[in-house]
Amino acid sequence: MNVQVADPTGKLLWISPALPGRTHDVTAARTHRIIRICERQGVPVLADRAYIGAGPWVTTPIRRLPNRNLTTTQQTINRALSAARAPVERSIARLKDLANLPPGPL
Repeated sequence: MNVQVADPTGKLLWISPALPGRTHDVTAARTHRIIRICERQGVPVLADRAYIGAGPWVTTPIRRLPNRNLTTTQQTINRALSAARAPVERSIARLKDLANLPPGPL
């Protein structure tokens, strides 16, 4: 799976069809038009660093420039984004754990 979409509580909303594992996250999101769909529906997209450059509708962490540190404000913004994304990341981790379980009843 390359693209998973969850709400702020971590409830899984959508999983993309399978693409080759080497497919970059932004490429997968663009292939499935998930960013465009979210934008049209007014759903904000909070993403990790893999989505830097995905467009103005996608909020990603602020990147530290070479030989420069982030300001205190930038660090605070990154922490807030990380905290907002944490439930989503946990739900994706649980989903991947379930995908690795042996066949049989849970």
